[in-house]
Amino acid sequence: MAGQGLSPIRRMALGAPPDAINLGLGEPGWPLPTGQAVRPDEGPADLSYGPNTSDPALVAAIAGYAQARGSDTVGPDGVMVTAGSQAALFALFQAYAEPGSAVLVPDPGFVAYPTLARLCGATPVGYPLRPDGDLDAEALLAVLGEHGHTSLVVLNHPANPTGGLASADALQRVAEACAERDVLLVSDEVYAELWVDEPPASLRDVTDTGVVLGSMSKAFGAPGLRIGWATGEPEVLAPARLVHNAMTTAPSRLSQRAALALLGAAGEVLPAAREQLRLRWDAVERLAPGGNGHSFLGDGHHIPMSRTATRAGFYLWLALPHDLDDDSTSRDDPAVTEAFALRLRDEAGVTTIPGTAFGPRGAGFLRVSLGGPVDALEEGLRRLAPWWKA
Repeated sequence: MAGQGLSPIRRMALGAPPDAINLGLGEPGWPLPTGQAVRPDEGPADLSYGPNTSDPALVAAIAGYAQARGSDTVGPDGVMVTAGSQAALFALFQAYAEPGSAVLVPDPGFVAYPTLARLCGATPVGYPLRPDGDLDAEALLAVLGEHGHTSLVVLNHPANPTGGLASADALQRVAEACAERDVLLVSDEVYAELWVDEPPASLRDVTDTGVVLGSMSKAFGAPGLRIGWATGEPEVLAPARLVHNAMTTAPSRLSQRAALALLGAAGEVLPAAREQLRLRWDAVERLAPGGNGHSFLGDGHHIPMSRTATRAGFYLWLALPHDLDDDSTSRDDPAVTEAFALRLRDEAGVTTIPGTAFGPRGAGFLRVSLGGPVDALEEGLRRLAPWWKA
């Protein structure tokens, strides 16, 4: 644990002014639908440990959900229910990230990936994304070719923090390369149901190999349940199951009941979540309409956004202003990025996350979450506007 500390995302919230608008935390802030269908069945709950493999009804429901999304080959034995997708990641890393090996992770990417690799004695190696944040298969394969002893490759799409996607062609190329090298491919798709215009590609669209992660936390709007899952070939999941069993025996029985109810009401819950997402992206377009690679926020101010066309996930990946000082290259200085985020927090009253929290290539960017209430998002964007000058 030497060198490990509090997440930079959490650190930004500490010491924030009491009236600051928090556009930093990556969780949905919209209410669940109120219909009876989304509530667990009435009656006393079974509070026994339950099987290590979790409630068979929940396992079957997740398998059915995966099949509805195109994973025709996923059966109950190909589902590992975990205490959130974070526990699925931990179990998979512990099972497959060999000490001394390389673990390829997106840079910028989710903050937990490098930490999980280091906890296994492996070395996290960042691979670059395309300028728009999408998966760059060519760049990933080049990094893979440079590290002969690679045990794990992690994808994330729609991506945290960039909002980037992965094309079916890019996914297929990466999946084939990992299969040839006997490297486990983990596709973190917890934001996959959060789209406005069209669903993003999934690893399961191109291959039955590798592991795909899902969760109750994002599109289902229930991060506090701590229920996630991994789907894959049973023999691939088997060692990770042993790790998860040793960690936590099984997820909470009460949470499993709630997750089963939400999955049963997916036809109501997911469209409602996408409507909430559309409201937030519409607010961005209304207050910051895209044009020529820039987004304008009234009064001549603009925020350069890396992507405006694809509305998936709930993150804006914002480039720092060009005129921070006389030296334009300082935007790529991690210290400058972090200092600017603190100024926005303390002077503008808006909490964002410096891109450096997500890897060295995040310098010069900020992550802004759209997940909170729409009125808070709108006010936060208005407060940010004066810091970007036309």
